[in-house]
Amino acid sequence: MKIKEIDVVIEAALKEDMPRGDITSDNIVPRRSVSKAVFLAKQDGVLAGINVAGRVFRRVDPRITFRKFYQDGQSFKAGQVLAEVSGPSISILKGERTALNFLQRMSGIATTTKEFVDAVTGTKTRILDTRKTTPGLRILEKYAVRTGGGENHRLNLSTMVLIKDNHLRLVGNIPDAVQKARKKVGRGIKIEVEVTDFDQARQAVEAGADMIMLDNMPPKTMGNIIGWVKGRIPIEVSGNVNLKNVRRIAALGPDYISIGKLTHSYASLDLSLEFVEHERGQS
Repeated sequence: MKIKEIDVVIEAALKEDMPRGDITSDNIVPRRSVSKAVFLAKQDGVLAGINVAGRVFRRVDPRITFRKFYQDGQSFKAGQVLAEVSGPSISILKGERTALNFLQRMSGIATTTKEFVDAVTGTKTRILDTRKTTPGLRILEKYAVRTGGGENHRLNLSTMVLIKDNHLRLVGNIPDAVQKARKKVGRGIKIEVEVTDFDQARQAVEAGADMIMLDNMPPKTMGNIIGWVKGRIPIEVSGNVNLKNVRRIAALGPDYISIGKLTHSYASLDLSLEFVEHERGQS
């Protein structure tokens, strides 16, 4: 992740939370009060976003010291202390919720992703995310997927061609769509085609697509297509994937399984910021 992009997201979040300051902390907490607080895990998980959380506090007040005890990608257990923050009490309070919002959500995504990655261990299949992300938070959410052991599909509409059903309704057929795209973007940009049956898959491969996506297909149809393609181009499977069926799908031999749940239906982890030391100071 690029620092400048992260800072833009953090600044927007802080402005959202404090458009005119923190009228609680600013008015009742002594100005000279200093504190130490710890990020405490309330459940098991995989950490993601610890550096983002630290940067939130540094943006709020450069005097704050942030010390992390776990790195992104590490697993942790409930009850463990993940990081420590110390400095002006008011500043810690101002950054608390924004830092937790990022850390809880990113760690939730990383944890969910690792569950799917672990479920397909021993197969050739890799787990992909989608563009079903929170508007404005995509770079953080896709980073969290990588932290959990998954891989990123296209970052945005500008990075690769993905011809889907709505495109085909407007263009007419797969060969024309692939040829038009190839003529415009050249060989340096990948072209993927979403297909719903064997005939569409055959058309996409023969038209020169770089990759195909098998969308919401019965296992038998997926298996037939994967067997016919025989590794000529990568195959992605998508649609109605969950932890109960992901390994059965992976056993069919696709290169990738993409899962929207990673970034749109994950559960944020239960983490908290607990004050453990403080000096009241003077008002």
